[in-house]
Amino acid sequence: MTVVHFYEKNSIVLSQLRHLIPSVGENIKVKGRKAKVLSVNKIDDNLVRVQLEIEQVAKKEPAKEETKKKKK
Repeated sequence: MTVVHFYEKNSIVLSQLRHLIPSVGENIKVKGRKAKVLSVNKIDDNLVRVQLEIEQVAKKEPAKEETKKKKK
């Protein structure tokens, strides 16, 4: 079992104890978000650093509210 640290840019996203180490170019899900593995660096026998690119989710715009008051 190895400890896998997932990083996005320079910030740590997740640390996991895993049997399998992800490979470069693999699509994975981290915390419910889609990510692609950019690089895998093996630091020790039991420690691996994985660099990720997390897919940005486009936020939906709220419906525009009418600013005019209705006349009665």
